Amino acid sequence: MTATHADAAAARYHPLRVHEVIEETHDSKSIVFDVPAQLVGQFAYRPGQFLTLRLPIDGRHVPRCYSMSSAPGLDGRLRVTVKRVAQGRGSNYVCDRVRAGDTIELLPPSGLFSPRDLTQNLLLMAGGSGITPVFSILRTALAQSGGRIVLFYANRDERSVIFAGALKELARRHPERLQVVHWLDSVQGVPSQEQLAAWARLWATDSAQAFICGPGIFMDTAQAALEQAGMAPDAIHVERFVSLPDEEALQQIQQQVAAEAASTPAAVDEARVQLRLDGEEYEFTCGGNETLLEAGLRAGINVPFSCQAGMCASCMCQVQEGSVHMRHNEVLDAKDLAKRWTLACQSVPTTDTVRVKFPE
Repeated sequence: MTATHADAAAARYHPLRVHEVIEETHDSKSIVFDVPAQLVGQFAYRPGQFLTLRLPIDGRHVPRCYSMSSAPGLDGRLRVTVKRVAQGRGSNYVCDRVRAGDTIELLPPSGLFSPRDLTQNLLLMAGGSGITPVFSILRTALAQSGGRIVLFYANRDERSVIFAGALKELARRHPERLQVVHWLDSVQGVPSQEQLAAWARLWATDSAQAFICGPGIFMDTAQAALEQAGMAPDAIHVERFVSLPDEEALQQIQQQVAAEAASTPAAVDEARVQLRLDGEEYEFTCGGNETLLEAGLRAGINVPFSCQAGMCASCMCQVQEGSVHMRHNEVLDAKDLAKRWTLACQSVPTTDTVRVKFPE
């Protein structure tokens, strides 16, 4: 990585002090951050969002996305919860090396795994450390709305249950609104689609929204089970992460993509882009080989993004008019693509006019 590129990458991050490290279970820890007064606005967040940490590992800069388990308005400090993964560079570094008083570089909060309407009933499904964003959503909804919440939480065994005491206390305090169902593989075996669908039929209603987070197999099974139980696909939200390459490797990937793009004639010389973000309308030009993200940033618009590698969905937006070509994608599935969702960091225009909308 050149010095210029490294400086540009580092400039996006903010150094935050670690206030506290909490041992949640034998293989998971929560990292609590102090946010300076001048950065409070930039680090405002919605329940279910994540932080990108820039970890210095073996002389490389390794970005890792970790969901926040803190809840906005309820916790005075940001908190991410990390579970150790076998051979996981980021999780092992965090669990073994990070101490109170350390400084870690972070990007501001990002992510779309967040309810837009907290008054709706919520069907939450978590596996292992997937409880992290779900816990944030659950606590926020209990505090801010009167809807009912059901949590299905699967783990290998009892000692692996993160936030066990807090969940017990929340269920005790909100008996009419919160139901917590613990599933232990050591006792019941790995939950099957049929078992999850049978359980979901008791709770899936037209007025409910579902949020699923956990290991890939668990999420796929849970999503299929909810659809089998009759829940509308649009009401089911799944959080998927891909381990990002370190910044040095990422630069090589970006250079390769750029070289391939340069050798491919652009579909249009220039496009007029209309973009809706946070209720505001913007209009700018985008070159035929320029991504929507690059053009938006060049126009001075605070377009959300994180990895710039098509791996995190932070810049996910919906094409409402015209068309784009997505160079690389590791997070949007066939259903997303069918609904014309795309990644701004990877999308170049293929029509003279493009209109896109970010989730609100």
